[in-house]
Amino acid sequence: MTAFPDLYRYFQKALDEHSIKGNPDSLYAPIQYFVNIGGKRIRPILVMMSTELFGSKASEGLNAALAIELFHNFSLIHDDIMDQAPLRRGQITIHEKHGLPTAILTGDATLVLAYQYFEKYTAEVAMDLLKVFNSTALGVCEGQQVDMDFESMKDISVAMYNEMIRKKTAILLGCAMQMGAIIAGASKEKQELAYEFGIQTGLAFQLQDDFLDAFASSDHSGKQVGGDIIANKKTFLWLRLKEKASKEDLALIMEWEQKKTFNSEEKVHFFTERMNHYGVKDESKALIEQYTQNAFESLNALSNSTEAKQPLFDLATQLLNRKH
Repeated sequence: MTAFPDLYRYFQKALDEHSIKGNPDSLYAPIQYFVNIGGKRIRPILVMMSTELFGSKASEGLNAALAIELFHNFSLIHDDIMDQAPLRRGQITIHEKHGLPTAILTGDATLVLAYQYFEKYTAEVAMDLLKVFNSTALGVCEGQQVDMDFESMKDISVAMYNEMIRKKTAILLGCAMQMGAIIAGASKEKQELAYEFGIQTGLAFQLQDDFLDAFASSDHSGKQVGGDIIANKKTFLWLRLKEKASKEDLALIMEWEQKKTFNSEEKVHFFTERMNHYGVKDESKALIEQYTQNAFESLNALSNSTEAKQPLFDLATQLLNRKH
C-alpha cells in the first residue's frame, strides 16, 4: 500500500487540478479559497488507503476522496459561522472575509459539489456509497447540534461526550474507510472492520486534540494553550475532572465556569493542575491508547497481509504521537 505522504501529495495535486470555478465568481471563489487553506487531509487519504487495502488502485477512490474532503470543508465553513470564529488555520474565515450570507451559501454549494463526485461511479457503487455517506452526514450534523447543546446543559456525562465525538468526528473517518472498501468490492464483514478502524482512530484523534489543547507546548501547537479550558468547553478532561473532584474543588470549578472576566493563565493553571492531581491527565492518555489499540485490533482481524496494512498502522500511531 502507498504510504501516507505519497498519497497526500497525490491527493493535493488532484485537488489543485480540480479547481473550483463557476459563475458567479463571488460564490465559487470563496470555496476555492477555503479549500486552499489546507489541512491534514486525513479523511480523503483514508478513502484511498482503504481502496488500496482491498486490492484496487488509489486512483479508483479519488472521486470519493474529493467528495469527503469537500463535505468536511462544508462542515468547517458552517462550524466557523456557528462558533463566530475569526480564523481557520491562521487564515480569515469566510464569514469574516465575505460576510455571513455568502458564507452560508458557500457552505451549501460546497456540499452540493461533494455529492457530484459520486456521479462518477457506476449506479450500484454510487448507491452503496451514498447510503454510507448520507448516514454519516446526518450523524455529523447530530453531533454538532449536541455539541452546541452542551453549552447550555449542566449535567453532561463522559458517556454523552463520547457519543457526541463519535458522531461529530469519528464516523467521518469510519465513512472514509468503508467507502474505500465499497469501491474495492470488499465483503460486508470487511467493510465493517474497516469502518470500526476509522471509528476507533477518530475517537483517539479527537481525545488527542482535547489533550493537546490543554497540555501541549505553545511552541508545538502554534496556538494558545488551554483554549478549551478558557472557553469552558466540555471535553473529556473537563467532564472527568468534575466527576472526580472533591466538593471543595468542584465548588471552585463551578466558580471558574461562572466568571465573566479572569486571568487566562491562572484559569488554565488551576484546571491543568487539578487534572494532574486527580489523575485525569493520565486517564485521558490511557483512553487514547485504548482507542488506538481497538483500531489496531480491527485491522488485525482483516486477513490482508501485514505489509498491506502497515501504512494504516503507521497513520494511527502517528496520530497518537503527534504534538499538535
